[in-house]
Amino acid sequence: MWGLDFSKIDWSEMGTASVDTLQMMLYSTLFTLVIGLPLGVLLYVSSRSNSTVLQWVYRVMSFIVNIIRSVPFIILIVALIPLTRAIVGVSSGVQGTIPPLVIAAAPFFARLVETALREVDRGVIEASQAMGATPFQVIRKVLLPESLPGLLAGITITIVTLVSYTAMSGMIGGGGLGDLAIRYGYYRYEKEVMIVSVIFMVILVQVLQMLGDRLVIYFTRK
Repeated sequence: MWGLDFSKIDWSEMGTASVDTLQMMLYSTLFTLVIGLPLGVLLYVSSRSNSTVLQWVYRVMSFIVNIIRSVPFIILIVALIPLTRAIVGVSSGVQGTIPPLVIAAAPFFARLVETALREVDRGVIEASQAMGATPFQVIRKVLLPESLPGLLAGITITIVTLVSYTAMSGMIGGGGLGDLAIRYGYYRYEKEVMIVSVIFMVILVQVLQMLGDRLVIYFTRK
């Protein structure tokens, strides 16, 4: 059909590439959440503070976050090669892709966290403060629970973005389906590999988006 021959695809290699993509996505998501969530909370708290020091902290952090977010990922991953080698010892493959994925996604997720926290009703926050809650208690027991649907939506968007980033990392041998599609689909003109790789990634994104949407709906109703 259309001159395509899917029988020549190395399915074992396709399976390995799929596993590599999942590993990159899972590990980078974990580190992104660990870094991005506290960063987003700090951005929100410092932006609302009357302290001059915290206001300057917000300006500096916001400036850095905006700079990282404005750099295209394909350029960022190349620029971070020395840092990546210093952290994990390699600059390609699954391990070499995770640091730039996290550095690119953590500021992005932090902004989504900040936005979700801004949507929490100020009346709820003021009520908890009136009852003597400490700033840490307000964050842990009010802000995060109240903003949970928004946070889950932000996590879903971030994970889907990371999937697309893993594909772009294939341009410099990052591994996964993106690397497979570029090596075979682009350089060797094996359109079948390109098509199957795209189909696998579309399915992955659809499944992740569906799960994220269901979680958002579930916790919004609670």
